[in-house]
Amino acid sequence: MTLVKISDDALARAGGADRLAAAFEAKGCEVHRVSSWGMHWLEPLVEIDGQGFGPATLADVEAILAGTSDKAIGTITEHPFIAGQVRYTFARAGKTRPLSMEDYAATGGWAGLTRARQIGSEAIVAEVTASGLRGRGGAGFPTGIKWDTVRKAPGDRKYIVCNADEGDSGTFADRALMEGDPFALIEGMAIAANAVGAQQGYIYLRSEYPDAIRKLNAALDLCADIIAPFKCEVRVGAGAYVCGEETSLLNSLEGKRGEVRAKPPLPALEGFLGSPTVVNNVLSLAAVPHILTEGGSSAYQNIGFGRSRGTMPIQLAGNIRHGGLYEIGFGVTLGQLVNDIGGGTASGRPVKAVQVGGPLGAYLHPDQFDIVFDYETYTAADALIGHGGITVFDDTADMGAMARFAMEFCAAESCGKCTPCRIGAVRGVEIIDRIRAGGRQRDGVEVLPQIHNAPKDAGREAAQEIGLLTDLCETMKFGSLCALGGFTPYPVMSALKNWPEDFTGRSSLPEVTE
Repeated sequence: MTLVKISDDALARAGGADRLAAAFEAKGCEVHRVSSWGMHWLEPLVEIDGQGFGPATLADVEAILAGTSDKAIGTITEHPFIAGQVRYTFARAGKTRPLSMEDYAATGGWAGLTRARQIGSEAIVAEVTASGLRGRGGAGFPTGIKWDTVRKAPGDRKYIVCNADEGDSGTFADRALMEGDPFALIEGMAIAANAVGAQQGYIYLRSEYPDAIRKLNAALDLCADIIAPFKCEVRVGAGAYVCGEETSLLNSLEGKRGEVRAKPPLPALEGFLGSPTVVNNVLSLAAVPHILTEGGSSAYQNIGFGRSRGTMPIQLAGNIRHGGLYEIGFGVTLGQLVNDIGGGTASGRPVKAVQVGGPLGAYLHPDQFDIVFDYETYTAADALIGHGGITVFDDTADMGAMARFAMEFCAAESCGKCTPCRIGAVRGVEIIDRIRAGGRQRDGVEVLPQIHNAPKDAGREAAQEIGLLTDLCETMKFGSLCALGGFTPYPVMSALKNWPEDFTGRSSLPEVTE
């Protein structure tokens, strides 16, 4: 019987993978639903004896089985998109059935947890620290230091909280991991629990991820005896962007309004229900099982660039030819990611801008394509790598409109607790609108004599409005309580710096013909 492998990842299913799997079964094939290789432009991707065919449709079934399909891409593991990767976090991608305990154990699953139990809490933290692993959610804080803080903190009850509230535009690595390799995340949380002495864990994710919720719950039921006495639950939020910030997440987890907490105290000392709590991202926790295997920490530490060690799952999205998930060690340049790996724009037009780090990341110009992918280099360039999302725009993009979107997004998603974020983002939208309209005109109210503080002689020209926008961004950057308001100036000011003509007039934008 022919064995056919087809992904059951949400993206593959959206492209028709379920119907395709049924069609192969109707032909008498045995079908295994595996995780996705991450070559999303080829989904649904069919694999038979290691050979790939994609993107496959129902009309391709006969030709694929006959060996005459024009959708053949050759041996999947030899495809340039796969062969060039260094996969640790996504080592099982495309190879295993997500909820198969046999597949997980056969590919090294639970080896990290077994060793963690053997070496004890202090040695676990030492291994994680030695690996150089930093938080993959965006902050880049050393994971070993966070765990050691919780380990040493006084308290009878401690918690492990997985921040799976993936809300950045163009990012999907958390979802892909939870849907494709849920046991890896659970094993990482169990190791963290052993390291700090926690008894309970929570995975907090948004309701927009139904497949991930279903698989995580099923996986937790299957492996409950293996991770015991550690217990773990899935908690579902409504999908507020600010709940990706760790203190807002903790508030939501406690059943409160998702508002940012002032720090200190740090969650490592007073987190969930006032107890010491490890809050880590999905990718951070899923990297730990490999690090805890014999020799894993040194192997991980030997990959990377500067102080950014190990690998980073990078998500290529937007107007890009080869969109998907690409895991590689830190140090690759942005130009390599966009042009060599991503294949340039899907439209075939020149790249105009690349946003790295989600909706609050800076817009980088093609002149900056030699920038190296690591935390310190991006900080020096007044940018951030965030969760590793890369969104590409071609030369038809209106960067003034994108800057306005950043302010509008912040205004909509602000928790409202601090003034720079709550009010600043609203004023930011208004200022950008005035700049694009050519400046500010007096209105009928301002000319009234009883309005003493309003300008009576004239409005403001566009250049004066740009100065006002710059001052506003400085206030938001340094005065906001959390990264939502603090990072919104990154896309706004980078767009203004690199494409000022998109703020003051749209004549430079090319016309698009269908």
